Parts: sequence; C-alpha cells; structure tokens
Amino acid sequence: MVFDLPGEKRMAPIVGMLYSTVKENNQRLISITKGMTQDELEYKGPSGRFNSTAQLINHLTYVDVHWVYRIKGEDFPLYLENSYGPARDIHGHLPLVQGYSLKTLLSHYEQIINELADVCAQLTDQDLTALVSFGHENEKQATIRWGLWHMADHSRYHQANINLLRQWYAQFS
Repeated sequence: MVFDLPGEKRMAPIVGMLYSTVKENNQRLISITKGMTQDELEYKGPSGRFNSTAQLINHLTYVDVHWVYRIKGEDFPLYLENSYGPARDIHGHLPLVQGYSLKTLLSHYEQIINELADVCAQLTDQDLTALVSFGHENEKQATIRWGLWHMADHSRYHQANINLLRQWYAQFS
C-alpha cells in the first residue's frame, strides 16, 4: 500500500497538498465512526463527563466552517452560527449535541469539506501566506497555510478522542 498526498488537480500544487490533508482526515473520520449506534455516538465516557462523538463532530464542523469563511475573507453568516454553534455553552464546554444521526453529522461536515475544496480551487500557492484573524476575539493571526494545516491537525486530535470513546464504549457499555 502506498500513502501519498497527491493534491487536487484543480488546485495549485501546495494548496492542493494541504487541502488533501484535510480531505484525508475527513475520510478517516468517516472510517473510524463507521457502524456507530446512536447510543455510542452520544456516549460521554464512563463517567459521563467527556465530549461525545456527536459533540466532537459538530465541533469540527463549526471550527472548520469558520476557517472556510476566514480563508474566503468573508464575515461568518448568522445562519451558520445558528446551525452549528455556539462554540461553547454558558459553562465554557462544547454544546450538547443529541438526536442527530451519524449520517447527518457527517453530511454536515462533508458539506464544509466540499465548500473548502471550492475555496481552495480559487487560491494560488502565493495566497497561502495571506494573514487571517482567528480566536475568540480575533486576537490571533495565522497564514492561510497554517489554517489549512490546523484543520487537518485538529481533526486528527479529536479523532484520537473518538477512538478512546469507542474503546470505553466497548469496555463499559
């Protein structure tokens, strides 16, 4: 088996390579959540105090759609905030996500990945050095290049959380 980041034909070489890391991680997320029941999707760990897989997928969708709009240079639409947000509840935790099927959550995330593909198809490799603001008060700045890398890295980080939840669910449920 050969692993590679071939990029995307309709994208500039470096943009395509970075996009392919995001796309590959989305495909990996689909793979590691395959066969989850609704109960497992909403399972919050043996003590009930961790984020569920549903919360984590929604969180990834929310964070990544924000990155798409930063990269586009557009304000984040209120309807998306209402659909996927808020980032945190009143206690500073990820909002509770219940009653959404795995198929629905992954479909929402896939829509964001597809929108990212359309945005990336319009970027040049030189655009990757443009700065965008992010953070709770837009207090931080990063290049678009870093933002694309961060999207892939953030997904992998939470996939490790999901794998642990799956182990606990199999062990304790």
